[in-house]
Amino acid sequence: MSVHDDLTSVQRSLDDLSRSVGRLEQQLGGGGLEMRRVRTDADHLRESLALLREAAAQPAAPRKPELVTIPDTPYDDSLWIDTDDEGLGARDRHAP
Repeated sequence: MSVHDDLTSVQRSLDDLSRSVGRLEQQLGGGGLEMRRVRTDADHLRESLALLREAAAQPAAPRKPELVTIPDTPYDDSLWIDTDDEGLGARDRHAP
């Protein structure tokens, strides 16, 4: 299946879900917290699918990885003045 076919299939399923939720609302009443949450979740799914359709319609541009330049110069030693040597304890004390 193509992406378009899959999106259409999901849209049909969401339409079925929306109709089923509507029937439940008629039977159970739409005022309860649980029913409102189900309705809201179904609406969010519909919105998310619309966003996904828009994203799938746009051609995907090739992404280049972001390069980070790491300098060859040594780090400034003042950055490490207040640190301990890991695993060795503090500079002015001896290990037991």
